Amino acid sequence: MNEPFPVSPPRAWAEIDLGALRKNLAVAREAFGGGLMAVVKAGAYGHGLEEIAKALATENIEFFGVANVGEARRISNAGVATRIYLLGATWSEEREEIVAREWTPCVSSIAEAEHFNRIAANHGKRLKVHLAVDTGMGRGGFVADHLPEKLALLERMENLEIEGIGSHLPSADEDAEFTLLQFERFHAIIRELGGAERFKWMHLSNSAGLLGFDQGPCNLSRPGLMLYGVSPLPGFQAKLVTVMTLKSRVTLVRILPAGHGISYGRQFVTTRPTRVATVGIGYGDGYPRQVSGNGADVWIRGRRLPILGRVTMDQMMVDVTAAEDVVEGDEVEIFGPNIPVAGIAAKAGTIVWEVFTGITPRVLRCYHESRVAE
Repeated sequence: MNEPFPVSPPRAWAEIDLGALRKNLAVAREAFGGGLMAVVKAGAYGHGLEEIAKALATENIEFFGVANVGEARRISNAGVATRIYLLGATWSEEREEIVAREWTPCVSSIAEAEHFNRIAANHGKRLKVHLAVDTGMGRGGFVADHLPEKLALLERMENLEIEGIGSHLPSADEDAEFTLLQFERFHAIIRELGGAERFKWMHLSNSAGLLGFDQGPCNLSRPGLMLYGVSPLPGFQAKLVTVMTLKSRVTLVRILPAGHGISYGRQFVTTRPTRVATVGIGYGDGYPRQVSGNGADVWIRGRRLPILGRVTMDQMMVDVTAAEDVVEGDEVEIFGPNIPVAGIAAKAGTIVWEVFTGITPRVLRCYHESRVAE
């Protein structure tokens, strides 16, 4: 329908830099010379599943890692030809589509594998699968008892090809000692099963594992967070480039007198006349309410300026007393190159993964391709 009024600019939007994404992929390649599975689950960590997959599909990666069939379907329906790997266990009702569309599942039990084998036989296909082993995550995979016997059973299933073996690191960014033991355990499992020549792909590492540890026989790695510009190991942060910049606008500027409460619960009360800007973003857009009262800032006209009181569903208030040039309509960086998202996560008592994936659909994603210096 024809809209008689001009379309207003968005109040909250996320600028996604695909050039920065490619730069971070190059850092992953520099750190690890093997194959890469780009993890794009949860809407590519909130950055937009289809657009990120299309951008990375031209970069000669081996797999896209997704959480479920719905994500796999969206990538396939977007016309992306890169192989799709399902990172977790699947339901029986999903497996027909997985076989028909030749996505690659991991298998965590003999029963799951037998079901895939029957479906593949019905379709006249030989499905490539990866053996998932539990080396300490406790979320899925075969427990490492009697694995040679289990692999022998799997290899007798004529419509399955055991293409790879993988596991997952639960604490590579927190517990180096346990992670080293986990690498040793995974490598020992590979030796027990006949050595590296038994599998085309061997993979264990997420971003922290890729950046911080020797990979041994592993020839595939699964970077996720680092692709989006955040290192789970702080020592590598300087190598990465911000991909998402979350922005909003100043909607109102007022001077409030001393003794005036700001936002719900009057958590903050002014002690002097205060110039306050209202900004059109809140927890309904995914900005974490938990930063309230914890010293969080935004960036307006080249300055860090403090958030006042509680973040509300659609708005927040900012002290712009020291920035007399701030006016209605000014852009506000909520997080990005000047306000690192890791700092916001810390003030909210959460993790960057949750902040990224919490950005809601009403935040418009805007894509551009910068020329990031090598």
